[in-house]
Amino acid sequence: MIKIVNLGMNHETAPVELRECLAREPGNTSAALASMRKLQSIREGLFISTCNRVEALYTSEDPEEAKKSVISLLSDLGGMPEHAFSSNLYTFEDTEAVRHIFRVASSLDSMVVGEPQILGQIKEAYYQATREKTAGVVLNRLMHRTFHVAKRVRTETGISDAAVSISYAAVELAKKIFYDLEGKRVLLIGAGEMAELAARHLLGHGVTSLRVANRTFRRAVQVAESFNGSPVSFDEIGAQLLEVDIVITSTASTQYVINYEQVKSSRRKRRNRPLFFIDIAVPRDVEPRVNDLGNVYVYDIDDLKGVVAINIAQRKEEALKAERIVQEEVLKFEKWIKTLEVVPTIVSIREKAEAIRQAEVRRSLSGLGHLDPSQRKAIETLTLSLAEKIINDPIVVLKRKADRPTRDTYLDIARRLFKLDQENGGDE
Repeated sequence: MIKIVNLGMNHETAPVELRECLAREPGNTSAALASMRKLQSIREGLFISTCNRVEALYTSEDPEEAKKSVISLLSDLGGMPEHAFSSNLYTFEDTEAVRHIFRVASSLDSMVVGEPQILGQIKEAYYQATREKTAGVVLNRLMHRTFHVAKRVRTETGISDAAVSISYAAVELAKKIFYDLEGKRVLLIGAGEMAELAARHLLGHGVTSLRVANRTFRRAVQVAESFNGSPVSFDEIGAQLLEVDIVITSTASTQYVINYEQVKSSRRKRRNRPLFFIDIAVPRDVEPRVNDLGNVYVYDIDDLKGVVAINIAQRKEEALKAERIVQEEVLKFEKWIKTLEVVPTIVSIREKAEAIRQAEVRRSLSGLGHLDPSQRKAIETLTLSLAEKIINDPIVVLKRKADRPTRDTYLDIARRLFKLDQENGGDE
């Protein structure tokens, strides 16, 4: 009996030092698939290797032997003894393995629930498995259902709608203020990591112009080059406030970099165009009173954390809906996988019926004399139709019993009635 198995480690079960041993080599996935293809205990397999997880998903009729082989394979890939990581591994079989891959693809098992990157990584893993010819009937079906489940979760829930990182929350707020970020201009003051990440997210959402100001102009030039932006001096900040739409600040200054009077003055010349400040600095770079000005919006690090906290709570609610979708799809796949158990018997019934039909047609044709092609075709059609109708009801019953506790009983009866097993001899 074929079993579906998922064996691996992720960010919850293994420290990064272990995961990176297996994920750092670009050729590890191809090497793993090549090794799986040679293993007698594995019929189909794919290998997922990312910074947060390393997993082997495979089918086997001998799961214990297959597990030993996969662990040995991981040991070889990582260049470390089995005892160094075996306690960090998890193993899921059959329904639980299906549920696990559905949850992973739907980003329910991610470090940040709802982040979409993992789906693309799983698709790439499947693509490599098909290219290396290690995916077959079961994994092909499973992976296509996996992508279907991920799509359902994405479209039927809001699990990916709410930003749960500081930098991305800033982008979400900017989109609420400007609706469309296409063509908007950004001024980045300072070079903090979160500020740079926020700038990168903004550029990914349509912002076309980025200027960078830093107390050290050389640093402004370096950062601007990394964003394909323009460096400006610290003294030009006041002038830049007349032109830009979004200002991201992240300096180490103990004094306000942007003050009330400076923004008030620029506001008159801006003709009331909205100005959005993302102040990620601690202490703050933007004087709080700036937020009192009309059409000027200031969000500091605590504001953004508040947005993130609310969004995390929303994601948790949406995750419950996603888990329901996953469970529904697991049951559907479980029903399909159980039909595989009746397929060999159904195929044998069809083959036996066809063999009998052909033998009887040959016998009958020899006694009918000369028949033209249309007459022969009519006899073929008639006998095919009769054979199909005779075996149709038993086959329908077997399919209906595929996911029932009585399945094995019906399979045994069918094989005996149709004399499909030579050892039974048809005498019992």
